[in-house]
Amino acid sequence: MLKPEEISALIQDDETSERKRIAKVGQDYYEGLHDIRNYRLYYYNADGKLIEDTTRSNIKIAHPFFTELVDQCVQYMLSGDETFVKSDIPELQDELDQYFDDDFRSELSDTLTDVCAGGFGYMYAYKNADDRTAFVFADAMGVVEVRAKDTDDHTEYVIYWYIDRIDKGKKKIKRIQVWDKQQVSYFVQVDDGKIEIDKDEPMNPRPHIVYEKDNEEGRFGDSLGYIPFFRIDNNRKQTSHLKPVKALIDDYDLMACGLSNNLQDVSEALYVVKGFQGDNLEEMIQNIKTKKHIGVEPDGDVDIKTIDIPHEARVSKLDIDEKNIYRFGMGFNSAQIGDGNITNVVIKSRYALLDLKCNKLQTKLKSFLKKLTKIALTEINAVNETDYQISDIYFDFDREVMTNALDNAQIEKVEAETQQVRLTTILNAAARLDNDTVLQAICELLDLDFEEVKSLVEQNPTVDLNGASETLANTTVTDQNIPPGTEGGDG
Repeated sequence: MLKPEEISALIQDDETSERKRIAKVGQDYYEGLHDIRNYRLYYYNADGKLIEDTTRSNIKIAHPFFTELVDQCVQYMLSGDETFVKSDIPELQDELDQYFDDDFRSELSDTLTDVCAGGFGYMYAYKNADDRTAFVFADAMGVVEVRAKDTDDHTEYVIYWYIDRIDKGKKKIKRIQVWDKQQVSYFVQVDDGKIEIDKDEPMNPRPHIVYEKDNEEGRFGDSLGYIPFFRIDNNRKQTSHLKPVKALIDDYDLMACGLSNNLQDVSEALYVVKGFQGDNLEEMIQNIKTKKHIGVEPDGDVDIKTIDIPHEARVSKLDIDEKNIYRFGMGFNSAQIGDGNITNVVIKSRYALLDLKCNKLQTKLKSFLKKLTKIALTEINAVNETDYQISDIYFDFDREVMTNALDNAQIEKVEAETQQVRLTTILNAAARLDNDTVLQAICELLDLDFEEVKSLVEQNPTVDLNGASETLANTTVTDQNIPPGTEGGDG
């Protein structure tokens, strides 16, 4: 087991690593903490020294495009209502639904947010109160993978730390867990002090699983046999979605804040006064503000000067930056106006880049889910004494896209009319075919169970399909589940 001083050194090395530094930038931009916060203004004084200008306006407004891009990708990826871990075996599907339910979807959403914002994310497994393995989110910034050698793929330990609370005196209480294949040890650190064994934990170190014995005092433990932390990467280099658009977002912040600064600095006009009657400049300024008049010599004059701000150039640059942010960030720009012809084809084309980004992430996500599914499948087989294989499971992400309701009604109408034509064709041919052939064709068209319908027909031998074909053939289109309001024409 690792010693406290070794744990401290490993956490510090991890926090200062290039990988975590880049991930921290992505996390900051997701939270709206942009580089514009550190923007400062300078000027050269009469002595040629560079001095910070504290008198001019320096508005610092972050424009969280990256937050929207990340949330778009995550929510669009998980937008389907049905589970994405599926099986064609009903009994197995019922078991899988207990593992990959709405709670799992919520935890996976947080993990994918880390993946998009920081470049990688984690989930860990534990046994819940129902003695079933559950998977929950782990903050990627607090996970430290420890290997015997830097070139070794085998993880010997996983250190997981998080800030538990801010204690009295604003002291940060950091909880630290050290996991190996057999057990987990708990440590605590106050601020930047020494790491110590957590005495609040009754069992330390503790097995992965602790069982309470029935009807008697005592406990016994068991091991999962593996370190229950699983990582999903955004790409091989573990870089986030921020990299292609960071410079564009920074430029947008500068342009927008620069325009705000210009408006703030020139909010009042400049007064050029000739032949002022008086010797008190402050009195003149006060007269302008309050009395709105001043006295001048007979040949004097007052000229009001205003400054034209080059706002059109800035606004044009902001529009270009916004367009490029969504383009290279591969997102959906909801502010895009278009030509007003918002058909389903147009809507789908606007989702093209977001679809492409999610397709890339989906490949990584399927590989990640396969690891979790293997653990769940092993447990299902052990509990139910079954022999399900990983090949019995597949992953299906049915992402939802907003659609045009009128287009949908037209599509449904065309489909219903097509089905009516096919049904009429079958019934026209019914007189030359036997009942079973006609019945099977109708069942395939209407997606009905042939054997079930056949048994019902056999219980009603008086039904004559050939005799009923003429009546069914004359069925109007409005009888075929046409959407209301679309049966009268093309509207």
